[in-house]
Amino acid sequence: MNQETGNQMPIAHVRKGENGEWIIHDLGEHLHGVAKLADAFARHFRSGDWAHLAGLWHDLGKYRQAFQGYIRTQSGYDPEAHIEGGKGRVDHSTAGAIHAIERLGPHGRILAYLIAGHHAGLPDWSGTPSSLFQRMEQPQAKEWLNEIRAQNPPADLLESERPRSRPPGGALHLWLRLLFSALVDADFLDTEAFMDPARANQRGATCALQDLLDAFNTYMEGKTAAAPDTPVNRLRAQVLAQCRTKAEEAPGLFSLTVPTGGGKTLSSLAFALEHAVHHGQRRIVYAIPYTSIIEQTAEIFREIFGEAVIEHHSNLDPDRETTKSRLASENWDAPLVVTTNVQLFESLFAARTSQCRKLHNLVDSVIVLDEAQLLPPEFLDPILDMLRDLSAHYGVTVVLSTATQPAFKPRQGFGWKFDGLENVREIMADPELLYRDLKRVDVKLPGDLHAPQDWPTLAERIRGHEQVLVIVNRRDDARELAALLPEAVHLSANLCGEHRSRLIAEIRERLRLKAPLRVVSTQLIEAGVDVDFPVVFRAMAGLDSIAQAAGRCNREGKLADGLGRVFVFVPPKPSPPGLLRKGEDAARELLFERAEDLLSRELFERYFELYYSRLNNLDKQGILELLRKDERSLQIQFRTAAERFRLIDDQAQQTIIVRYGDAEKWLSMLKNQGPERWLMRKLQRYSVNIPKSLFQKLLATDEVAQVHPGIYAQNVDGLYDSRFGFIGGQAGPNPLDLII
Repeated sequence: MNQETGNQMPIAHVRKGENGEWIIHDLGEHLHGVAKLADAFARHFRSGDWAHLAGLWHDLGKYRQAFQGYIRTQSGYDPEAHIEGGKGRVDHSTAGAIHAIERLGPHGRILAYLIAGHHAGLPDWSGTPSSLFQRMEQPQAKEWLNEIRAQNPPADLLESERPRSRPPGGALHLWLRLLFSALVDADFLDTEAFMDPARANQRGATCALQDLLDAFNTYMEGKTAAAPDTPVNRLRAQVLAQCRTKAEEAPGLFSLTVPTGGGKTLSSLAFALEHAVHHGQRRIVYAIPYTSIIEQTAEIFREIFGEAVIEHHSNLDPDRETTKSRLASENWDAPLVVTTNVQLFESLFAARTSQCRKLHNLVDSVIVLDEAQLLPPEFLDPILDMLRDLSAHYGVTVVLSTATQPAFKPRQGFGWKFDGLENVREIMADPELLYRDLKRVDVKLPGDLHAPQDWPTLAERIRGHEQVLVIVNRRDDARELAALLPEAVHLSANLCGEHRSRLIAEIRERLRLKAPLRVVSTQLIEAGVDVDFPVVFRAMAGLDSIAQAAGRCNREGKLADGLGRVFVFVPPKPSPPGLLRKGEDAARELLFERAEDLLSRELFERYFELYYSRLNNLDKQGILELLRKDERSLQIQFRTAAERFRLIDDQAQQTIIVRYGDAEKWLSMLKNQGPERWLMRKLQRYSVNIPKSLFQKLLATDEVAQVHPGIYAQNVDGLYDSRFGFIGGQAGPNPLDLII
C-alpha cells in the first residue's frame, strides 16, 4: 500500500516490511478480525454475540483524529502529520465503552467494562479517577464519540445488532471476566498476526488430548510391566483402574482420596485424560501448591508427553522452554498445562489483561487440584464459589486430589454458614478399605501433647537412626536443629530454588543407594515430594501435615520389618501465630482423645471442621462482597478485588538474588545486557524472599544492592551459606514457599 493511500485510511497498527516498505493494518479490518476471534472463543460459553460486539467496538477510539496523528508520528510512518492532539498518548478505549452504554442502555455496562479495560485491565465501577463510572462521566468523552461518528466509520460497526444470548448463570463477575478474556486474547492474537506473522505462526496446539491419552496408555503399559509385584503396586493398579472407570461419569465436582504413595499423580491424570476425551473437553490444567512438587510432577509428565506439556510458573528454568511452549503459556492454548494454585486462582480473580487472557481457555476443561487440602483457608469462600460456578455453568470438571480430603461439605450453625461444595463424587469405591490396605506406618504421639522437647534431646534421638527425615514448622527451627546434626541435609525456603532442587536430587540418590542420610526440613518436603524414609519425626502440627509427613515414610512398603515409624514431637517453640498455630491447636484438641487410627478419613473430616471453625473468616479480604454485592446493577469492584486477592503477600516481602552456583554469571549478564525474559527466569532460581523490614536494613548497610532498577542482589559475602542458605535474618513465613 502506498503512503498516499495509507494517509487516507484509518490505521490500527503500522509496521515496516522486509524491504523497508510501510504496511498498514486497516482499523476496520482489525475490528472485524478481533470480533471474529472473540466470538469464536466465547461461543464455548454461549456468549459469542457479546464478545463479537466487544471486538467491534473495543478500538472505536482509534478513529479519532488525535489517535491517527499519534500513530502516524510515533511510528515514523508520517513524522510530519499535523493533527491536533496527536503528540501524546491518546485514550482510545473510553469512546467505545460510552457507545456501548448509549446503544444498549444499562446492559451496555457489560461491554463498557471490557472495552474500557482492554489495555489497562478491568476497572472498578467507582471509587477512583480510573473507575468505569468516572471515565464515563468525562465531559470530553461524548465529544470523542461525536468526533468518531463524524469520521463515518463503516455502518456495520456502529449499528451492529444487539446481543440476544443471556449469561450462562452464576456470578456475573465471572461471566464478564471470561468475556474480557476472549476479547483481550483476540486483540493480542489479531495484532500479533499483523505485527509479527512469524511469531503468530508458531502458535497452536501440536497434538490433541486423544494423542496424549494414547501416549499415556503406552507409557503405563511399560511401567506396569516393569513394576515388581508388591502389595503397594497392586493397590496402585486398582486405584488407576477405578479412575479410568469413573471417568465416564458426567462432568462436575470429584474428589480423589488416596493415601500418600497410592499413585494419585498418575491416576488423577488418567482420570482427567479419559474424562476429557470421553466428554469432548478441551484441555487439562494440573494445579500444584508448592515449588518442590511442581518440578517433580512436570518432569513425570514430560517423560510421558514430551513438549506437549506446558509449564506456567515463575520458577521454570528457561532451558526447559521452547518458543512454542512460551507462547502457549500466555493464553494456555495447549492440551495439558501444569501450573500453580497461585497462578490459577490469582488469574481467576485478576484484573490485568495479561493474567485474564488465558481464562476463556478454562471453559470445558478438567482442573486437577493436587494436594487440595492446601487451598488457602483465608480465601476459601471465594475460591469454592469460583469452583462451583465453573463446574455448574462452564463445563469445567474439578478434581480435588489429596490423601487428606478437606471438609468442604456445606454446613451452617448459629449465625454462620459455609456454602462449601455440594455433590462432590468420590472416585474411589471404598477409600476406607484403601487406607487400611495401604497402611505402612505406625504414628507415635508424645505422652504429653503440651510438653516441649528441647533440640539437643531430639538431636540425640535422631542420631539413633541411619536414615531419618525430620520436619519442623519454622525456618529458624530447621536451622537450629540441623546445626546440632552436622551431617544432616538442611532444607527450607531460606535456600534458593536451584539449591533446593539440587539437594532434593541428592537426597533421592542417597536413598536409592541406601546410604546413611539425615534430613532436617520445613514442611516444603511433606506435600507430594517423592521420597521414602524408614523413619520420620514430625513437629506437632495440623493433622493434615502429620499425615503428609507420614507419606514420606515407608512410601513403597518395602521395609523388611513391617511398618515405618513416625514420631510426633512437641518442639521448644509453638508455631507462629496464624494459620499454622490454629492447625496445631485443632490437632492437639482432637488427638487428646487418642484416636486409634490417626490417619483415618473420619478423623481428617473432624479435624478440618474444627480447624475451619477456628478461623475468623474464610473470606478475610471481603472478595465476594466486592464482586457480588451490587452485581445486579453491574457495579463490580474488579480492580480492588484483584489487588486484595493475593495468595502471597508480596507487599510484606522483597525478592533478592543470592550468591549461589551460577548466579554471579547471570548477574553479570544482567548488568551488561539488561533484564531479558529468559535471563530473569534464570535468576529467579537463585532468589529468596525476605521481609521488607530486613531488606531495608540490608540495603542501608550496602549488604544488598540494586543491580538493575527494581532488581536487588546480595552484595557481600556471608549472607548466603552453602548449607543453610540465607542467614542474614529471619526470611519470612512458610507461605513464601509457594510460587507464582
